[in-house]
Amino acid sequence: MLIAVDFDGTIVEHKYPAIGPEIPFAIETLKKLKAERHKLILWSVREGKLLEEAVEFCRQRGLEFYAVNRDYPEEEKGQNNHYSRKLKADLFIDDRNLGGLPDWGTIYEMVTKKLSYEDLLDRYENDTEPEDNKKKGLFGRLFR
Repeated sequence: MLIAVDFDGTIVEHKYPAIGPEIPFAIETLKKLKAERHKLILWSVREGKLLEEAVEFCRQRGLEFYAVNRDYPEEEKGQNNHYSRKLKADLFIDDRNLGGLPDWGTIYEMVTKKLSYEDLLDRYENDTEPEDNKKKGLFGRLFR
């Protein structure tokens, strides 16, 4: 998967423009996802020197991104007729998600088992495991 990851409030605590302390297990989880062949894009409001500081913060901890604030590493604003700040990612990990940011263990489980929030809610409310970890389509949700 192509996974876009926010920085402030997601990888580190919100202290913008400073860099806050790392959120527990954020870097390790992202490194594990990368090792499992997911492509990670750092997707941040930071620009210029502040963005460079965020990239370096991650790099010093062994995390390199596939791309930073773009769809692919070679993409350049001036050389792409279709350049857009909107990413074409399969998944976005951001503290501003509806429902907030789950802990990184839950995020890892959701990515690797392809779980939705609905699956997690069902599990916690009913203390059950999702059926075959399959994504449920419209009919699967309607006719349980």
